Amino acid sequence: MNIELANVIKLYATKSHKELNAYLIEKSKDVIIALLTDLVTTYINDKNSSTLREFITVVLAGYEHSEGKIGYNGYKQNSILAGKPIQCEAKPKNFDTSQLEKVKSGERKTKPAKLAGNGNFSDYTFKRLARDLKENLNILVSGFVDGKLIYILEFPFSHDAFVAKLKKQLKNKFPNGDKSGMFLRSANFYYGDYTNCKELRILFLLDKKELQEYKTYINNGLCVSDGRKW
Repeated sequence: MNIELANVIKLYATKSHKELNAYLIEKSKDVIIALLTDLVTTYINDKNSSTLREFITVVLAGYEHSEGKIGYNGYKQNSILAGKPIQCEAKPKNFDTSQLEKVKSGERKTKPAKLAGNGNFSDYTFKRLARDLKENLNILVSGFVDGKLIYILEFPFSHDAFVAKLKKQLKNKFPNGDKSGMFLRSANFYYGDYTNCKELRILFLLDKKELQEYKTYINNGLCVSDGRKW
């Protein structure tokens, strides 16, 4: 984080908006551009929050973003089922290339996982699974490299192989059904659990030339419904 941005954040947190505005007005256009760029870079790569990556995924997929933490991540009106919106749940992943440098320097022992069209559901239960199956829900899977959007895939939550993967993990955790106050910490899935879905759609994908620059960070097995390797 550059010094100017650090100063702005401290002023925002400790001074009035009037004082902050006075500080910013004195800055040049180039400084303001650098501040905004640094802020967005920091926010979109935040390891502890996927809010911005979630927002980008949802809005580029054509949904209205839901800002609340409770409920699904977005929705859009359904022209077929009048009055019942289509809900979406976004599962963005970001590959942080700086982690590769930490492996080289010995700060990190293992290489970070490549983008693989994967995602997970935290604190999952059979009850939540039943609720998700009742909704008109689509899953949005997206991949980023250092905040750069690489792909967005969409498929229905109700896809048989996908649901079977979640059920298997729940049964392993709760062989006799849900237990009060207990959750499956992470119900995960990968591209192989939905690549055969006939309703799988590519909503966003870098053009082939630009995609070549990022192939190092993408799992070789990641492919789409027509079998085309990226």
